[in-house]
Amino acid sequence: MQPLGPWIEQQYRHSAAAMLRSVSPVSLIKTRAGFGQTIGARAGAIVASPVLAAYDPEPDYFFHWYRDSAVVVDALRLLAEDPDAGIDTRRCFSDFVRFSAALGELDGRALVQAPGWRARVAADHLKYLRTDSDLAAVHGESIAAETRVNPDGTLDVSSWARPQFDGPALRALALLRWIRSPCFEGTPPAPLEALLRSDLAVTSKHWRDPSFDIWEEEKGLHYYTLRVCAAALDGGADWLQMRGGSPQAEAYRSDAQAILRQLDGYWLADEQYYRSRILESGQRSAKELDIAVILATIHAAGDAATHSVRDPRMHATLTRLESLFAELYPINRDRDPGRAPAMGRYAGDVYFSGGAYFFSTFGAAEFYYCAAPGAQQPDRLLERGDEFLRTARAFIPQSGDLAEQFDQRTGEPRSARHLAWSYAAFISCIAARRRAQQFLMGSSF
Repeated sequence: MQPLGPWIEQQYRHSAAAMLRSVSPVSLIKTRAGFGQTIGARAGAIVASPVLAAYDPEPDYFFHWYRDSAVVVDALRLLAEDPDAGIDTRRCFSDFVRFSAALGELDGRALVQAPGWRARVAADHLKYLRTDSDLAAVHGESIAAETRVNPDGTLDVSSWARPQFDGPALRALALLRWIRSPCFEGTPPAPLEALLRSDLAVTSKHWRDPSFDIWEEEKGLHYYTLRVCAAALDGGADWLQMRGGSPQAEAYRSDAQAILRQLDGYWLADEQYYRSRILESGQRSAKELDIAVILATIHAAGDAATHSVRDPRMHATLTRLESLFAELYPINRDRDPGRAPAMGRYAGDVYFSGGAYFFSTFGAAEFYYCAAPGAQQPDRLLERGDEFLRTARAFIPQSGDLAEQFDQRTGEPRSARHLAWSYAAFISCIAARRRAQQFLMGSSF
């Protein structure tokens, strides 16, 4: 088998090229006959998958998800910072900012006042539509809680899990990282600054409000959402202070600290993991042990003593997840030495194969790579990350194409093909690996 290093470089190049297919896919036209829609993507839109599927059997992911698009934009920054990648993604970022800023002008009341579009919806699709009252509430800052929009910049008229508040926070984080990047030249243009200020304001106002989780399934207060909100507000405070300071900076810093204190209470000492959610209903969820907690840590970044890759409780959480999936998935049994378990979302997952996810497995690897610098045994953590990469490699087809899942029984690709988040997760994982390797090389002298 090809050594891991050359395979990584080959897969990295393929992932970069494949992810870019989801960025500004203006040549694609999506027909949703049941909804009476023909959707053409605009520059700046980022679709979750460029495959024009219709649950046949692959899902229709031709939408601009706020969360997914922010993860991809962050990976575009990593490509821009990589001199060996040879890809200038700054235009992609500028288009994304313009597209995202324009979404602020959407107004669901216009759809209510001109309901002719409903007549074009097939009878068997009427049950999937949003109500007039739901649409009428979508204007102003509520647009930021929309979860997803069509890539032509129009509202998604289908009933979906809303509100979600991880999107504005993740977008703010991506914007802040681009602004600080050495590949970013000059001062932030007015649309970028306005978008950033808006996302920070929405995050500050709504982090206390229940919303749907990262998987769009349960409503409550979620570790993932809260953690990325804290990171965005803390980063926003830094940005405002660098610009001369303001009362908002102090308020955002206070919010971030309050969120982290709240997350302290998510630790379950008896179970030895951070719970992923506290449901609005007050009931315990079967999904409390969830890879979303680990993804929150790497998406928020940072190396504080708690709620980061430095947190022993976070390591304990990942250990519990590894044990869960090692036992749960048939593909993890009798696996080759030197391979970690393929990682999913939570126990009892029933979406498609309910199986392993590429971004979950890459996320576990990235966690260990990020934890390596400064750790007592950095080489062991680097090797543990590589063990997860070897597992992913075992289930990635020869083409290098990444779906959303790989089946927990057969390892075959499942759910959406060419998931942009899968490619972005690989890119950010490898960037973290390179940083860890540089640290180890530096510490050896």
